[in-house]
Amino acid sequence: MSANIRPAGTFDTSYAQDIALNRTRGDKLTKLALTVIVLLIPVLADAGVLFSASWVGLVNRIAIGVIAVQGLNILLGYAGQTSLGHAAFVAVGAYSAALMARGFVVPVGDTVLQFPALPFWLVIPLAALLAGGIGLIFGLPSLRVKGFYLAMATLAAQFIIPWVLKYPLAPITNGTRPLEVPVPELFGLRLSSESEIFYLIVPLSIVLMLLARNIIRTRIGRAFVSIRDNDLAAEQLGINVFRYKLGAFFLSALYAGIAGALLAYQTNSISLDSFTLAQSIEFLAMLVIGGAGFPLGPLLGVAFVTVLIQSIIPTLIPTVNAVLPSLLPFLDPVNIFASLQPMMFGLVLILFLIIEPRGLAHRWEILKISWKIRPYSH
Repeated sequence: MSANIRPAGTFDTSYAQDIALNRTRGDKLTKLALTVIVLLIPVLADAGVLFSASWVGLVNRIAIGVIAVQGLNILLGYAGQTSLGHAAFVAVGAYSAALMARGFVVPVGDTVLQFPALPFWLVIPLAALLAGGIGLIFGLPSLRVKGFYLAMATLAAQFIIPWVLKYPLAPITNGTRPLEVPVPELFGLRLSSESEIFYLIVPLSIVLMLLARNIIRTRIGRAFVSIRDNDLAAEQLGINVFRYKLGAFFLSALYAGIAGALLAYQTNSISLDSFTLAQSIEFLAMLVIGGAGFPLGPLLGVAFVTVLIQSIIPTLIPTVNAVLPSLLPFLDPVNIFASLQPMMFGLVLILFLIIEPRGLAHRWEILKISWKIRPYSH
């Protein structure tokens, strides 16, 4: 939107300029400066300048969340396919990465197959491909159903995948017990701290964001948008709707698998409690708040929800908890306290759906356009 509005006298003189992501020198310098600042956060935090040590872990969590929600944005925002099982695909990436990083054995009859431990640079793409393959399987119902019925079909993944990890694969996944993940190593350097693994997670997140941004500019991305807007018309135009729907499910699960693998390495321990239906709904809420269909939507949504849950709501809970029992004397104060966080998060989501249904990214685009056409921004 705002990229198409430029200062008077600024024209494209080549095809390369016309398709460039950053249309002006100011855009290039601004994004370069922001990228440099983000990459310097661990250095500045260690020096005690601008950022504290907690910022490094916060940015790591946001970057992993952005990768996962970016995959959901490809599926829902670009292709218009609903999914309520995204956390399950993240679980596939996390557990497959953990097992491949540890090495594991599989009993087959009287023999035992031994799989050796693999380096992280091989584990991450393999975990992503495995998650993508599982996503293809659960994307098959999209041939026959859509909308609410497709949401119910993808919800099945949220129950089937954890059940498989918990029971049939319990001998190698530890079932409900936490599964330890080895510390990744790069050229003999152990990425054991948040500051060290920062330079694995954040650059990869930036690259994957750029790749997702460019998907919409390709033939595949245009097919996704056509299917999202009107799949019958897209089919009449010669687009293989089912193939592209499956492609959207594959890319979405691929991103989820990468996020799961990075989460396993960042936490060094995973359990099924981290991949519940509530987490899938939270991913969906992040996309709605950030703006589905906007390349910047996942970043804004994940950053907002993460800060809201980890900083803003815990700060407000003591004040609200002191007021609500007197307003609702017929409820047990213990129950009120236990329900405050989900209740406040749900209230914020409802307000976003009412006030800003297209998300923060849409509002950001409007603000940028208003700035560029000032003083006629109204």
